[in-house]
Amino acid sequence: MLLVVGFSVSFTGCSSSRKPEPTKVEDVSKSSAPRIYVTNEVSGDMTVVDSASYNVIATIPLGKRPRGIHASPDHKTLYVALSGSPIAGPDVDESTLPPADKSADGIGVFDVQQNKLLRVIHGGSDPENFDVSKDGKQLFISNEDISAVSIVDTASGTVLKTLGTGGQPGGVKVTPDGRFVYITSEETGTITVLDIGVQKVVTTFKVGHRPRSIAFMPDAPRAYVNAENDGAVVMVDTVKHKMLKAISLGKPGEIKPMAVLLSPDASRLYVSTGRGRRVFEPKTLCRDSGSWLCVKARR
Repeated sequence: MLLVVGFSVSFTGCSSSRKPEPTKVEDVSKSSAPRIYVTNEVSGDMTVVDSASYNVIATIPLGKRPRGIHASPDHKTLYVALSGSPIAGPDVDESTLPPADKSADGIGVFDVQQNKLLRVIHGGSDPENFDVSKDGKQLFISNEDISAVSIVDTASGTVLKTLGTGGQPGGVKVTPDGRFVYITSEETGTITVLDIGVQKVVTTFKVGHRPRSIAFMPDAPRAYVNAENDGAVVMVDTVKHKMLKAISLGKPGEIKPMAVLLSPDASRLYVSTGRGRRVFEPKTLCRDSGSWLCVKARR
């Protein structure tokens, strides 16, 4: 069965002190349609949605602050980043927050067939997001509170190596050829490039203010990265590992690009705008609510 994996979503208006019970496996199995999985950071669980009816068919407790979520190459396993660090926005005084629960940090391993969380493996401190190697043998995890990326063996759950990145690493993406990993750093506005073969950082380069997300062109040496505080999307040369140009989407502060995603045919780039509430052409591909921007992706 085709597996559809949803991006991490926080439902700040839907939190509750009482966690819902997980839906029974037989209830989830009634539909043969692909499923959409969405992590809920505030409520500490994952929502399973039937892609045919868009009905919620399961809500499954996972642990504290589930955020990044990715499938294994065979689509039999979901990996979910969990963190015991308290939720804090950009302007929050961290000294006023409760202490972090480091025992809650890890990567949840979820079996799709059983509809069950099997175990939590160590993924370094405060995992936010990650990606999976092309062969499924390794995870590359951003450790936000220590400005590092961890390389984890999926079979043993062992952290093989931890390497420094820019401040507040967030987005993590393996290049289409499987050779490198790009890690965004919100605080320093940089991309850290990790060579998978030698497990070393080979370069770091600037891409604008507060990058979070990366989309690689599948058949061209280009990538697109959001620059949230610049109101722009940045085009990157993935051979030379350098910024080519910034594409303005609107006034910084009003337009806040958050995540980037290419269409299946790589002809258009979709960009979520947070509080931007603006719609760009082509309008036929954008929702009227203003929750998504669309811009033409050029090769």
